Amino acid sequence: MDLTALRIFVRVAELGSFTQTADQLGLAKGRVSAAVQKLEMQVGTRLLQRTTRQVRLTADGEQFLGRCKALIEDAENLQAMFQPVKSGLRGRLRIDLPTALARRLIIPRLPEFLAENPALELGISTTDHQVDLIHEGFDCVLRVGFLRDTELVARPVGAMQMCNLASPAYLAVYGTPTTLADLDQHRIVHYAAKLGTQGAGWEYLEGTQRRLHPMRSAIVVNGTDAAQAACLAGLGMVQAPLVGAQHLIDAGQLVSVMPDLTAAAMPVTLLYPHRRQVPPRVQGILNWLTQVLETFLQDADAATSLPSSTPAPRHIGR
Repeated sequence: MDLTALRIFVRVAELGSFTQTADQLGLAKGRVSAAVQKLEMQVGTRLLQRTTRQVRLTADGEQFLGRCKALIEDAENLQAMFQPVKSGLRGRLRIDLPTALARRLIIPRLPEFLAENPALELGISTTDHQVDLIHEGFDCVLRVGFLRDTELVARPVGAMQMCNLASPAYLAVYGTPTTLADLDQHRIVHYAAKLGTQGAGWEYLEGTQRRLHPMRSAIVVNGTDAAQAACLAGLGMVQAPLVGAQHLIDAGQLVSVMPDLTAAAMPVTLLYPHRRQVPPRVQGILNWLTQVLETFLQDADAATSLPSSTPAPRHIGR
């Protein structure tokens, strides 16, 4: 049985679309359709129910999908079983990373990683929005922020210390706040994954509880780069991970304010699909990302858990 056809079938089943599968795998749509049809002929049953609006698994297809995934994983592990260690990882990997972490910490270290793994083909998506790992075809994603319930495997990496920042120009106009009451006279650059969906506020810790002090904002952004640029332009204060702002503090472009009223440290987590056995290339990138990031992060226990009654975090760094 053709492993390529099995991989195509799995992706079609996960995405529910021949077109999206063709786009992700870089194949013609006709080839994707032909591969699935040939597979159905080989196993002697219809695996997918096709309509003009959707593609979904049949009852036989659901049973076949689980066995199919296991067979692919076994084949990959068998193929790598006797590969010399010095040959490194091989195959294709697709990962999604937060923009700031990718730019400042991860991509600068990639040359050494790829030099050790010359047969590895790496695709990197950078975004500050949560992606659908399964339906968008990623092998793993790195997320900064408190996780809600997820069916993915979560591997804690650490926690990012947060800081409060303002530009010298902003402070010259509005003054330097020292108390929560002072914030009523100030503005915050409001970060929201979806514009207009959340009210602006100043996050802080009261003991181990996360609190939110409502604030006015002159601008709402949905990206870390835009938030940082807005802060530099004097449009308001921001609450952001220290690791992405330290160079601006050192250069005097941003000033730390109210250090005793910072937001809770943000957990950093690697997520990947449930699998009986994680392919060597995925395990390799998980280990490498952990090694790269651990130098810059606090222990994972530094991140305060998210009570169910607590509103979703509003500061930067997803």
